[in-house]
Amino acid sequence: MKPKRFDLLIFDWDGTLMDSAGVIAACIQAAARDMDLPIPSREEASHVIGLGLREALEHIFPGLAEARHPVLADHYRRHFLGQDHEIPLFEGARELIEELRGRGFLLAVATGKARRGLDRVFAHTGLAPFFHASRTADETYSKPHPAMIEELLEELSVPAARALMIGDTSHDLEMARNAGIASLAAGFGAHPAENLNSYGALKVCGSFAEMADWLLENA
Repeated sequence: MKPKRFDLLIFDWDGTLMDSAGVIAACIQAAARDMDLPIPSREEASHVIGLGLREALEHIFPGLAEARHPVLADHYRRHFLGQDHEIPLFEGARELIEELRGRGFLLAVATGKARRGLDRVFAHTGLAPFFHASRTADETYSKPHPAMIEELLEELSVPAARALMIGDTSHDLEMARNAGIASLAAGFGAHPAENLNSYGALKVCGSFAEMADWLLENA
């Protein structure tokens, strides 16, 4: 086995480990429909995946009155929570996380979910015991601010040069760049692979299997 290049692997959740990008985009569209707002395209709704919910909705609906933001967020949550327990992990995700943990990597999650949402999917999937730390968008700054990564590096005592961010959006890759760590792009999630080529990732992977193979061979 090759010597490890990285000690800490930081995963985004939605669109990277869990096949949830399509559901999230559809729920954003449904929430807009509930409030008689212009319905964003699938591409527009997918672009904000990875941001905190407040930041995502503000980006899509910049003209919406501040007082209506919580109402829109509630509509989104209602649609999403009605089905989030049915959203699957990508095929092979559980096995990859177990294998990486068994090889001695420190594992973490940096997600646009709220803490309550991450805890819920941790419980649904049973993956919580495999991760050493996690950060959510309601605990610190939203992506692409580097705070999530910086806090994880400090908590786990890992230098930036020994950490890798794995994510499916430009927000993930920008966050990694802002924090001064390497990144790996999951080009099968919320953002098209061709849109991720300019963010300096070590590789843009076209499938989960390709990403898993790269990590097991090169991390």
